[in-house]
Amino acid sequence: MKKNIIIISAAILMAGSCGKKLDLLPTQSIEEDVVLSTDQGVKNLLNGAYDMVSSSSVYGGDLFLYSELMASDGELRWEGTFNQPREIWRKDILTTNAYVRDSWLDAYQAINAANNILSALDVVNEDDRDRVKGEALFIRGSMFFELVKFFAQPYAAGNAGSTPGVPLVLDPTRTDNVSAARPRNTIEEVYTQVIADLTESQSLLTPVGYNDEYANAAAAAAQLSRVYLQMENYQGARDQANTAINLAEEMGFQLAGNYATLFNNSSNSSEDIFAIQVSANDGANDMHLFWSIPEFGGRDGDVAILSKHLNLYDEDDNRVSLFYEDDAETIRSGKWKFQYRNLPIIRLSELYLTRAETNFRLGTSVGATPVQDITPIRARAGLTTLGTLTLDIILAERKLELAHEGHGLHDLKRLKRSADGFTFNDPKMVLPIPQREVDAAKGILVQNAGY
Repeated sequence: MKKNIIIISAAILMAGSCGKKLDLLPTQSIEEDVVLSTDQGVKNLLNGAYDMVSSSSVYGGDLFLYSELMASDGELRWEGTFNQPREIWRKDILTTNAYVRDSWLDAYQAINAANNILSALDVVNEDDRDRVKGEALFIRGSMFFELVKFFAQPYAAGNAGSTPGVPLVLDPTRTDNVSAARPRNTIEEVYTQVIADLTESQSLLTPVGYNDEYANAAAAAAQLSRVYLQMENYQGARDQANTAINLAEEMGFQLAGNYATLFNNSSNSSEDIFAIQVSANDGANDMHLFWSIPEFGGRDGDVAILSKHLNLYDEDDNRVSLFYEDDAETIRSGKWKFQYRNLPIIRLSELYLTRAETNFRLGTSVGATPVQDITPIRARAGLTTLGTLTLDIILAERKLELAHEGHGLHDLKRLKRSADGFTFNDPKMVLPIPQREVDAAKGILVQNAGY
């Protein structure tokens, strides 16, 4: 019997009052000898892996929505009629939550596609082999990183060597339950694998001839800086942020002159190191769907921005101009205002903020001083130059610059803060393992505490 590669495709419903997702799990089987026996077949599967990563359940917006809802702390409110995002906002999530289930499934399907690609590199044209391998490793490492951040206790909580993370699936599988019958590896083991994948990815992807729709060396280094930041490995985060900045500048990336021009774009901005490409025919942007309003093609304005967040901005901060009022005088985030626009995943300004923070913590000036890194970001926002900095100032700048872009929960956890009365390591600040997977694993896949 021939083996099959199973590709999960999420069905999106965008009509009227219907639900966002059809509660079915359609699969498509493709014979392995057709897909993995030719150079073009493997490259087609790589494109398919990017489609999985860009699904609405993963980098198409839902992961970023979860992060902001769980870290809301009175700064935003879920007003939508969909109950499953409301569960996430309230930190009262059922194990049958279909949004959480789909994020788990789609991430593991992307991992499975990457594993199949990595198993068939010998048929890839030699000139392209390193690039294909590097992109597959970027996808696999990134998905494991997202899974362990959401479905396990934070690294900063300690005991990473014994606390359950998520299953490490490193071989091609033939089932839509990719993680089924796999025990959970420890958090430490998952982070070790993520670092290995992204480090090798960076070494294989060159800054020459990159395509801005796909992973590149700067994106791999940027992901590594995020990994080390979650681990409180400030030297590693600093060095990878510095490497990513240097690579990005070599590739021609630069800070945009106007903050508002970074969002609602049909092509990447000058500082989008990695972004999900969205058009009327392809890609997903659930940040637009839930954060915008019907006038601009969104739903009914599911996420409201509250005064507690708006009061954080200096009166001269022009980043406030992106917020707007709907007809009911409710404040909305303008970052996701218009339909069929790209969704930035990694922006250059994040790397300057990471380098500033880690240099400050370590008392170093690798690449630049903290003041030198913060100054152009503040200047773009219309704010004055600061002669001296504190850690609180740097972290506050990070919060405002990256607001509502999916960093909220992860920064909260690494900084050991709380939200809405829940501590950073509260079991309710971790997503449940989907009940579908727990049932399929028959006792092998252990549920998170508190569920």
